Amino acid sequence: MSELRVGLLGLGTIGTGVARILLQQESLISRRLGKPVRLVAAADRDLTRDRGIDLSGVRLGDDAMDVVRAEDVDLVVELIGGYEPARSFVVAALEHGKHVVTANKALIAKHGEELFALAADRGLAIGFEAAVGGGIPCLKALREGCAANAIQSIYGILNGTCNFILTKMEQEGAAYDAVLREAQALGYAEADPTFDVEGIDTAHKLAILAGMAFGARIRFDEVYTEGINRITPVDIAAAAELGYRIKLLGIAKPHDEQIEMRVHPTLVPFDSQLANVNDSYNAVMISGDFVEHTMYFGRGAGERPTASAVVADIMDIARAHPDGIGHLPPPMGFVDQARRDLATMPMADVACEYYVRLMVRDEPGVIAAVTSILADHRISLEAIMQKERHATNNVPVVMLTHETREGNLQAAIARITALDAVGDDALILRKESFAA
Repeated sequence: MSELRVGLLGLGTIGTGVARILLQQESLISRRLGKPVRLVAAADRDLTRDRGIDLSGVRLGDDAMDVVRAEDVDLVVELIGGYEPARSFVVAALEHGKHVVTANKALIAKHGEELFALAADRGLAIGFEAAVGGGIPCLKALREGCAANAIQSIYGILNGTCNFILTKMEQEGAAYDAVLREAQALGYAEADPTFDVEGIDTAHKLAILAGMAFGARIRFDEVYTEGINRITPVDIAAAAELGYRIKLLGIAKPHDEQIEMRVHPTLVPFDSQLANVNDSYNAVMISGDFVEHTMYFGRGAGERPTASAVVADIMDIARAHPDGIGHLPPPMGFVDQARRDLATMPMADVACEYYVRLMVRDEPGVIAAVTSILADHRISLEAIMQKERHATNNVPVVMLTHETREGNLQAAIARITALDAVGDDALILRKESFAA
């Protein structure tokens, strides 16, 4: 049976891990597939660094296009990251008749539709399991294991950096800025942590999951996105007192001809499985009409887990090579002609329960004025509590609402923060409950 020859773009952390697996596990992979998978070429800008593996049998260079165009490469692995030049290299690889595997969630979320069409037009495969959840096989579970189900919801802790920060804030009572600096020192957060802490990385992954779950075109630009930078120790403590932890969640649900897609810090009950996913771990909860509730847990990043997922995609494609990819599932789990352009539900129409933290002057009548405005907008309260007075004579007031529309709550908060006795820095968090 024909071997599969692999070319690798990028020998950073993940690329080194992929090379390590392909070289060290060559015999195991061959026994599983009945054919060899061989790393023949790799490109990286820095070829001087000691990566701790023997690459003497691999053709090395600093020009990615040499790998893309090479006649002895059947499959190109893109591990450069970002939108460009990654997109250009992947397009060129497909145009040169190469299968593609990538761990690049930004690329798939932004340009996946273009790349899927190009691959299908040329009878090629494109794998991206490692783009969501690192080593957790959540895309494979959704695409294949849950294929007989109408998916009812997806909830995911999809960014290890944010989960690490929120876990440390809870455990140590530390402020966000201090924990972020610690995460950067430990290598969990980048020097510029924007993509992680502002929820963009999670939104990339959620857009892919939602498209695959609901047979829809990927609409990353329409995912409602909030980060974690406004969470304070006061909020962590108040949530705990009420029986909740705060997690950055990606949430997707179907609504007839619309998809609800949102990323934001969320209150989750202590006794839920997601509340107990800590440190840099990721978890994805997928619910279907027949399978009911399933959950996938593990390391969401790092050399070994992510490289494992990349090589699993390579092995899937190797099974079909060179006889065509007809028996492989479509990359997004639905045949292309069945996928739809579904609208994204406006955030104002989303209904859930809410946590609201206000800073108010400690004087009579303020709480009565706040609750009166909430009543005007048909918002009822589950709980309300007042925390310790600050040096400014302002006090944090925390409220939990019953279910209401986002639009109603935002209108009420706009009126409330216009009151003289209420600060304009209200924090709104959504609250979710789970059946598993």
